[in-house]
Amino acid sequence: MIELTRRNFVVSAATATAVFGLARPLAFLSPAHAQTASPSEPPRFARFNIGELEVTQLYDGIWQKPHDPQFIRNASVEDTKKALREANLTDAHVPITFTITVIRMGDRTIMFDAGTGGQLAPTAGLLMKESMQAAGIDPKSINVIVMTHFHPDHIFGLMAKDTNEQIFPDAELVVPAKEYKYWAETSISSLPEARQGLAKRVQATFPKWKNVRQVEDDQEVVSGIRSVATNGHTPGHTSYIISSGSNQLMVLGDVSNLPALFVRNPGWHAAFDQDPEMAEKSRRETFDRVVADKITITGYHYGMPGIGTIEKDGNSYVFKPLSA
Repeated sequence: MIELTRRNFVVSAATATAVFGLARPLAFLSPAHAQTASPSEPPRFARFNIGELEVTQLYDGIWQKPHDPQFIRNASVEDTKKALREANLTDAHVPITFTITVIRMGDRTIMFDAGTGGQLAPTAGLLMKESMQAAGIDPKSINVIVMTHFHPDHIFGLMAKDTNEQIFPDAELVVPAKEYKYWAETSISSLPEARQGLAKRVQATFPKWKNVRQVEDDQEVVSGIRSVATNGHTPGHTSYIISSGSNQLMVLGDVSNLPALFVRNPGWHAAFDQDPEMAEKSRRETFDRVVADKITITGYHYGMPGIGTIEKDGNSYVFKPLSA
């Protein structure tokens, strides 16, 4: 069980800058003081078969994000609450879950993104070890870790909080070349101040690691996995298509955040999207593709399970989670 405290956590502007490139404070509300959609805690993991693939989703906690008029640039807090209620979710806060996808392909165990490493919010990033243990996955069995982008809730699970020591030193780290270039090779002083903190940590780690491999757009990452450019959320945000016979799975990363908000309203622009217009274009094109090709998808912030299908609904879309 998650250990609850009776405190609210407020991240300073400096920390917010390092986390998501935001210049404003972020408040994290502990579950002891938060309304929840269900009295039960989500399962630690969910497992599915897609063709010959064994797909496991690992629960890494939840960010119970307080409402903020800045969160969605072109929608109000009342619009946000209404969309949450329509999806049968709490409207007391924005319930953003963190789920990591692991697939087994033959003798390979491949993980997509690495979680927050417990370095973002008190209710998020604390459960990866427990969830892996519950799912019967030995961290040492991870052969490859494929990154969608470099936001902290996706990469901080690769590095120890105080020492930056690698958590998965024996796994190959596959990163989008465009994303790597932006965060790891750009002069920090030339970046907007709000992004410099994250860039400093990326540059203190990734260039020093010997197990990093960069991949270009539309490149085979490993046999059966191909990169798909879905830029906008970050400059090099990348999704991945995994093929197994006639079946396909697409790991979306942050093509959209919470489905109740951004799948249902693909034109809404989240504060975390670095280029909101490009992010919307990528989102709509990706959703149209997975609908047309009947591709199963996983989303990093899609809840448990965060695996399912996207369906067209007029000018909108709906996420339909699979049943375990």
